[in-house]
Amino acid sequence: MGRMKLPALFLLTASAALAGPLPVRGIHLAAPQPEDMDLALRFISEALPKEGVNTLVLEINYHYRYASHPEVSDEPALTRDDLVRLADACRRAGVRLVPMINLLGHQSWAKTTFGLLRAHPEFDETPGKYPNNEGIYCRSYCPLHPDVHKVIFDLIGELLDATGATDFHGGMDEVFLLGEDDCPRCRGRDRAELFAGEVSAVRDYLAGRNVRLWIWGDRLLDGRLTGIGRWEASENGTARAIQLIPRDVVICDWHYEAPHPTAPFFALQGLSVVSSPWRRPSVALAQLEIIGRTRATAAPPVAERMLGMLQTTWVGFGPFVRAYFREDKAPRPEVVEAVLCFRELFAALRRME
Repeated sequence: MGRMKLPALFLLTASAALAGPLPVRGIHLAAPQPEDMDLALRFISEALPKEGVNTLVLEINYHYRYASHPEVSDEPALTRDDLVRLADACRRAGVRLVPMINLLGHQSWAKTTFGLLRAHPEFDETPGKYPNNEGIYCRSYCPLHPDVHKVIFDLIGELLDATGATDFHGGMDEVFLLGEDDCPRCRGRDRAELFAGEVSAVRDYLAGRNVRLWIWGDRLLDGRLTGIGRWEASENGTARAIQLIPRDVVICDWHYEAPHPTAPFFALQGLSVVSSPWRRPSVALAQLEIIGRTRATAAPPVAERMLGMLQTTWVGFGPFVRAYFREDKAPRPEVVEAVLCFRELFAALRRME
């Protein structure tokens, strides 16, 4: 992709409104595998300050040796010592570490069911259905199961204790199995209320620990009304949840193929938002322009909710970082694209300072 130049007028007005760098200049990465710990520590201490990154969302999921529920751990798994070292490296580098567990949806991938439902099939939203996960995208847990939150909150608490984090990412994107007829508790329920109830439950637990919840924003957008579709927005009745969730949840507004102007929509609804690109620099820079222009021209309450950018990667920690350091002689094309997008986005962010 070619470089998209930001208009001079945009650069001028953006710097004149809310002065200084964007509050969130982040990258989302899968957790490193144990053998990549030295690489991860080097990336945090050397690359992130150099690029101007101040936020690292680390998607851990069940790849951690949980003491409270060891049965849910998936291999390869990080130890508490590993996570403490990563958190210490982030603090020294001036980077906010945001641990992440995919909640509600994304409880499986292809034929593999992940730790929570593998160990606790009673939590499944569609119990006994879809052998080998055939015919579905990803499994979901039932948000109304009376025991599910005890387990989930224990897991979240362990990650917060190990990292000292003040923010937590709960995922909740691409939730297609919700309010299913196969679930005796969710059957016939309003899907927007089910989704908002789960967001609120997690938010309330975190608020009790003075921790802020982040989630992906796709289930809060109407895929048919906007024309965005069923992946980056919702066509299964959850969009109305945007009116029901607490206003202090941070929305990560991901769009990868086109810079849909949805970030200002979230801010107008009273929600703080970061735009999240993946591998197309033109999309990332257009999203950055929308963030900057809104911060420059909107009324202060809306402008202040436009927090910044969160680059996603989706290629694995090791492949991304080795390609970034140019230590992989033949990286996959999607890895090259993600690294290029990261470099171009953060070059533009540094020019705004």
